[in-house]
Amino acid sequence: MKKIYSAVIVAMLLCGFAVYEFVQSGEEKSSSAISHAAQNFKPKAGELSFVNELPNIEEKPVSFGGQQAKLQLINFWASWCGPCELEAPDLQKLHEKYGEQLALYGVNATDTDNERQARKFVEDFGFTFEVLFDRDGDLTKLYSVRTFPTSFLIDEQGVIRERINGVITLEQWENIIESYLPNVS
Repeated sequence: MKKIYSAVIVAMLLCGFAVYEFVQSGEEKSSSAISHAAQNFKPKAGELSFVNELPNIEEKPVSFGGQQAKLQLINFWASWCGPCELEAPDLQKLHEKYGEQLALYGVNATDTDNERQARKFVEDFGFTFEVLFDRDGDLTKLYSVRTFPTSFLIDEQGVIRERINGVITLEQWENIIESYLPNVS
């Protein structure tokens, strides 16, 4: 009888160890992909961005970054961020003014935010540009975002042209964007 109990205990330990190893190997693959990208990616002006994908407010996956047909503005924000509230109306105005030439993506740092509050923020400010949720925070970390808002202007070739930490005026935004747009009247 002792041999049976011993065998059952050993079998349970082996199964537990096997499950643990399986779970760990999956996590290592996931985090190693992020780590590898993070080692090579420097989120600053002059560096090449890469294609990312996050769910939008309707839970549909949206690809952004990398080479695209338009100039891209990627804005990292949170609903609890006072400066983000100040900037929100200007972002909507930029989208309305430059929407044909500029793809604007509002990336909510959902891992540090309340998603219900983030959705209310979007509704309150009437955002009509693409709002995305970084629920696990990987993209926020990869772009080395430490303050909100932080924005990246990326050209059609996928090169980061500007990194802007904090709030700037609508006029400053317009000057920056127009300096990268061809044939702006």
